[in-house]
Amino acid sequence: MTTVRPTPTQSPLSDPVAASPQFTVPPFAVIPGAQVQHTLQGQERQIMELIEDTYHLHSVGQSVNPPSYFLRFPDRPTARIIALPASIGGQARVDGLKWISSFPGNVQAGLPRASAVLILNDHDTGYPFACLESSIISATRTAAMAASAARTLSRHRGTRPARVGFFGTGLIARYIHTFLAATGWSFDEIGVHDISADSAAGFQSYLQGTDTTTRITVHDSPEALIRSSDLLVFATIADRPHITDPAWFDHNPLVLHVSLRDLAPEILLAPTNIVDDIEHCLKADTSPHLAEQLTGNREFLAGTLHDVTTGRAALPQDRPVVFSPFGLGVLDLAVGKHVYDEAARTGQLQVIDGFFHELRRYG
Repeated sequence: MTTVRPTPTQSPLSDPVAASPQFTVPPFAVIPGAQVQHTLQGQERQIMELIEDTYHLHSVGQSVNPPSYFLRFPDRPTARIIALPASIGGQARVDGLKWISSFPGNVQAGLPRASAVLILNDHDTGYPFACLESSIISATRTAAMAASAARTLSRHRGTRPARVGFFGTGLIARYIHTFLAATGWSFDEIGVHDISADSAAGFQSYLQGTDTTTRITVHDSPEALIRSSDLLVFATIADRPHITDPAWFDHNPLVLHVSLRDLAPEILLAPTNIVDDIEHCLKADTSPHLAEQLTGNREFLAGTLHDVTTGRAALPQDRPVVFSPFGLGVLDLAVGKHVYDEAARTGQLQVIDGFFHELRRYG
């Protein structure tokens, strides 16, 4: 069955001063991955603007974004499931939770590392009204965030970077490449490196299928990739720093440190460091968190991406720029609500009739 979610209705009482809203329980919809992907396909510019608007709402206090909760397992030390609760104001007016797992062992079994669902809660009643497959939403908002940062942080350089390097070649790298290409980026050369030769070859094949003119090089070493890239994208599953030599960044690249834990804290002491949210990013042993522990302060941070956008943070041209985004739950909410609204607008919601059953207090 398909339907469009009705908005809560308000019934005025006899005394207008004492009037109170009368809400209805929203129908509960399930939006599977194929529908999410179909809705978002070809909307890269629109989603990037949505992410930028959401960052603005967050920066001016129109969101609630508590710390993420990491569920870890003694018997599976590399695995984790993360809860990202959030609430966003503005036009979206929605609350919710992303529940995303990261099981690196899946890759060896031929499965994606990450899986996720997103729950949307009604602003007025608190009732959940949708469950969306969210690995696609998560990859989309991450790629949109990276593309937005690349655009914002490269403006002061005069010319855009001409050589991009991808360190890590999974789903996130593919989505970031798609968003860069769809939002106007073109490159003279694309570099690739992965600790898995098969993954690097697979990503190279994907790139050759989407871009027949750009030179694509698979690098055998991290140093070769880094030194040959003006724009560097880290999209790995590293849980601790593995890049330790600051000299590899002497050519002052723009670094999108999307995976957050690749760079040794010493490397972050020389560049201009930009984050999306200071308090969130300096937690959970991210590279910026380790840098804070090393130095005992946060002076190595220049500010947030919103600070750069508003002119409160300067970007010197004589040093690398490293963007380390934690990735906020409000971004998932914004993209998920967009998907839901599109499904409702086109009458494509798959509603579970009678999902909420006990709706009377006394039977």
